Amino acid sequence: MENDLDAIRKEIDAVDAQMTDLFVRRMEQVRRITEYKKSRGLCISDPAREEAVIHRGASRVEDRDIREYYVNFQKQVIRLSRDWQQRLMSGMKVAYCGVPGAFAYIAARRMFPGAELVSYPDFEAAYRSCERGESDAVVLPFENSFAGEVSTVTDLMFSGTLYVNQVMEVEVEQNLLGLPGADKSQVRKVYSHPQALAQCADFIQRNNLEAREFSNTALAAKRVAEKQDPTRAAIGTVEAAEIYGLEVLEPRINTSRTNSTRFAAFSRVLNLDKVNKRKMGKRFILMYTVRNEAGALAQTLNIIGAHNYNMYNLHSRPMKELLWNYYFFVELDGDIATEEGSSMLRELGPLCDRLKLVGSFYTR
Repeated sequence: MENDLDAIRKEIDAVDAQMTDLFVRRMEQVRRITEYKKSRGLCISDPAREEAVIHRGASRVEDRDIREYYVNFQKQVIRLSRDWQQRLMSGMKVAYCGVPGAFAYIAARRMFPGAELVSYPDFEAAYRSCERGESDAVVLPFENSFAGEVSTVTDLMFSGTLYVNQVMEVEVEQNLLGLPGADKSQVRKVYSHPQALAQCADFIQRNNLEAREFSNTALAAKRVAEKQDPTRAAIGTVEAAEIYGLEVLEPRINTSRTNSTRFAAFSRVLNLDKVNKRKMGKRFILMYTVRNEAGALAQTLNIIGAHNYNMYNLHSRPMKELLWNYYFFVELDGDIATEEGSSMLRELGPLCDRLKLVGSFYTR
């Protein structure tokens, strides 16, 4: 019996040795994936891919009891892979516009956990930093559910050289931020960006507060922390409170609960993801100008419809260099990296003075 046990343990040791080699091989591939994601401004986590890996692996285990443990094993391996990617991403530089605690900072941190976030004073400066190679990616807002498009960023999409490979929606949640230990009944003045003040106008009026405009919600929080006056508060994010040592005196004070901003991660390489078979939830963005002829725009829209691409978003923007000329921004549901997509682009080409595939991404 003792000899049998020794034999079993030797077999386990042999299996463990193989697993060690396979684990190292797997993590080396994870390193390659991380480099790929860094070059394209993609996020670490891909829940659909992870679920597919687990399901495919589980289907190969015939014993139902062992299968349950294998699923847990696979989940742990994936978690370790994410941790490894995050460590590798720590050398990644991601540009954003604003200061720590602002919504762009929050979006960048969620998209690229572990990366070095670099602040820039305006949208164009952040965008150009990625074009020049000073940063690996840049995160910018391009649409708000209330205010509409962010025109400066849309113009950069059209005129610049970067591509959108990731989009994240961030809910705009405003909170009353004050000094630690302060009571909200003490507050007399609130500081924030004009848009945030407008979003919280009912709360401000109901509490008879004096509103003071500030250039940025996070900078408003910083000012309150510096002044150390319990009668002053800021309106901003939970992250801003954590960064500047404030407390949330009252959460979610914005009147609307449906306000959100979409942020795009730009990088220097377009990610068409031809290998991934997951087609659901995929979108792409086209920008183009049409010839100054009657019905030219309608023809382009007819071509898009004929190839069965659903239009999620369409708007126009004036071209700064040509008076009374416009370019069009079209966001479409579907995968452009197909024969159907290539055929559509070929048909659109002759009708457009300029045609640009700006990005391809999965909705989140």
